[in-house]
Amino acid sequence: MAASTVAGLLAERRSPAFAHRLATFSLLAIFWVVLPFLIVCTLPSLRLDTALVRSLGLGWLALAIAGVAAWFVGSRVLRLPRPSTGALICSTVIANTGYFGLPFTSTLLGRDDLATAIAYDTLISGPMFYVVGMAIGGRFGAGDRGLGLSPRALLLRNPPLLAAIAGLLLPSTAVPDALVDTAHDSIWVLLVLGFVAVGATLATEADEGAFVFPPRLDPPVRVALLLRLVLAPAIFLGLTALAGGAPAAFRVEAAMPAAIGCLIIAHTTKLDLRLSAATIVWSTAIVAVWGIVATLL
Repeated sequence: MAASTVAGLLAERRSPAFAHRLATFSLLAIFWVVLPFLIVCTLPSLRLDTALVRSLGLGWLALAIAGVAAWFVGSRVLRLPRPSTGALICSTVIANTGYFGLPFTSTLLGRDDLATAIAYDTLISGPMFYVVGMAIGGRFGAGDRGLGLSPRALLLRNPPLLAAIAGLLLPSTAVPDALVDTAHDSIWVLLVLGFVAVGATLATEADEGAFVFPPRLDPPVRVALLLRLVLAPAIFLGLTALAGGAPAAFRVEAAMPAAIGCLIIAHTTKLDLRLSAATIVWSTAIVAVWGIVATLL
């Protein structure tokens, strides 16, 4: 993760145009190739029972509550400008459960939990980014007002979602074990491509004056970290405890750092880039250290 991020940073320093192409290629490869392949090969083994469906619903409810809390704290307590409030909400509800969360969960819990983690990423985090996050940006930002896509276009231009539908419909015997093993190994490709894009993107933000390293831990950033890493997972754990528990992979995914998607939304809709970038960096570093300690223990 660290090496891939540094590679993206150095690429931007040597050639901004090349770094932009590299980041674009990495994100497109993740979105159109790696994630759909991983999803369609892994989800057929997922047992979609009542408990899992309930946990998915509670995951959405937990993020909705956390998002409202972020809006209240940002607008009423901190009295942030609207673009900063929107960035705070996005950083709270959009977690990096894909190219960070999937390798993280696989390493921490084992590959048997990967299908469940993919269900969380695909059915909660995906729509949270592509639909809810862009709607928040359109409401609080100064740029584009949402995606501008019809529901049909959102479906056809969302290969991970199409892969999830296919994966849930396929029987568990449809995918050979060798292909499943290959898909599981692809999570490391996901990690490398994702953090190369993070490094290149953050270096670009630094050139534009929206990001410094290490980012300042000012009050809005500290609040964003508390909302994303403490409040949002605590709400999910509380709701699921009342309902009888949740899969271990869901509990891990609920505590993932802010996603690079927050930066994409901030770019598109003119939210607070500095707050978005700083939250991504600090939350990722905190969760990475926590993961190392948890793995060693």
